Amino acid sequence: MSRDPRPSATVGHQSMTMGQDEGAPLEVPNPNLFRRVMASFATGVTIITTSSAGEIRGMTANAFMSGSLDPPLCVVSIAKKARMHAILEEAGHFGVNILSHDQDTLVGHFAGRPVEDFLPDYDYADETPVLSRACATIAATVAERYECGDHTLFVGHIFKMRVNENAAPLVFQAGRIASLRPSQRLWPLGAFW
Repeated sequence: MSRDPRPSATVGHQSMTMGQDEGAPLEVPNPNLFRRVMASFATGVTIITTSSAGEIRGMTANAFMSGSLDPPLCVVSIAKKARMHAILEEAGHFGVNILSHDQDTLVGHFAGRPVEDFLPDYDYADETPVLSRACATIAATVAERYECGDHTLFVGHIFKMRVNENAAPLVFQAGRIASLRPSQRLWPLGAFW
């Protein structure tokens, strides 16, 4: 009797073999495939905000992650060709606004499709503008910059934060936006840090 060499996992009371549904063969990366693969990873939706020359600037982004608990750091990845790249380098500070379910209008507005006569509400953490009523908000100063191909990773030292634990966040996956409804917490906060 031959044994299946693929690892198995138990899900609930059912056992399944990893790789049962392999689908398409693995391919060498190309720009189109890269975008499709990366878009399959569900993420939250953020608006990166800052101020420069007396003007508030913002950009929709989903390339955001926590960096460190001590000191408190976060990371945003910004394309070098994006207007926000030069603005962040000059400003040296930024806000990360994790959008709630009722802020979907902001996604297109800050992604180059401005909504006519729409004026977002802002609060300020020192000189950093942040969106009012977001699911969670971070204000940070740029601590480091790292080249990452056609992007730059901006590491922010977080100096202010807030969270609205009753707000359902927006989620982005494969070009679609959805809302997560709060449910029973499966893991204690801090389980992954």
